Amino acid sequence: MAGTVAMVEVWRGGMAESRHRGHAVICDAAGAVVESWGDPGAVILPRSSVKMIQALPLVESGAADAAGLGPEDLALACASHEGAPVHVTRVAAWLQGLGLSEADLRCGAQPTRDPAERKRMLIAGEAPCQLHNNCSGKHAGFLTLARHLGAGPDYVDPGHPVQRAVRAAFEDVTGQASPRFGIDGCSAPNFATTMHGLARAMAFFAGARADAGDARSRAAARLVEAMRTFPELVAGEGRACTELMRAMGGSVAVKTGAEGVFVAILPDRGLGVAVKIEDGATRASEAAITGLLVRLGVLDPAHPAARRRLGDPIRNWRGIETGEIRLAPGFA
Repeated sequence: MAGTVAMVEVWRGGMAESRHRGHAVICDAAGAVVESWGDPGAVILPRSSVKMIQALPLVESGAADAAGLGPEDLALACASHEGAPVHVTRVAAWLQGLGLSEADLRCGAQPTRDPAERKRMLIAGEAPCQLHNNCSGKHAGFLTLARHLGAGPDYVDPGHPVQRAVRAAFEDVTGQASPRFGIDGCSAPNFATTMHGLARAMAFFAGARADAGDARSRAAARLVEAMRTFPELVAGEGRACTELMRAMGGSVAVKTGAEGVFVAILPDRGLGVAVKIEDGATRASEAAITGLLVRLGVLDPAHPAARRRLGDPIRNWRGIETGEIRLAPGFA
């Protein structure tokens, strides 16, 4: 990936053992680049970091209100959850309220990432289902919108009215025509954009207000508020999104995406942040977004959630300190 810069380093034995390179962009509410590292024009697939964009048509169309969805449901629509009971039961209830079931989802079955639930299911001999998929809330949102539009059941088809609505919203808030798309792990299309476009979209969400005159801005504000109010539904216990949002007292919404993507929405500052790690490493994207949130003054570097991603020593299986993860010189 051309134009990347060193962002995160792993040190051991007094030397940098590994370096992760990537891009990062901070945008203001007007869409202007406030600060950047690497290439703001680099085109990426944002993966699950843009679930709040994919949920915009659900809310602005009136489908969410028509289905009686609450803020917990909207948080799940933006979630990459761990398939814990709190996630699975809520998505199941959502579908039941639509007169639908797990079989109507198109995301595929995925093992739960919740340790206690995984153990229980193994003992009980239960197989995971699509409700356990980290994207089941997003897909419940797609089904809700499809029902509202009177569209067919294959809502993940790129030509389906649901995905056409998602693409239109995506291109509007990024300010760019998407040059291509890839098929995500949950089978839905994932539209590409530039780093600047992704940060611009997050800044749009940061500037959105519940009393705005346009439906898209009001919808964005509702989704951000849902994420900040219910961080445990956006990811789950022990997960970076949940822990970092709690650490910031719900003042900031953050969302991870596969292959080293992480975004942040700062409503009080009107800023949007986007990070992409070239090699796709989660440890690096979590460290990078932590460093940027600290730099922006919204995250206490001494908070355990921050130190877990950036600052705490790396220890081996005997508990011996062996190294640390640091930000690269010149980044954040």
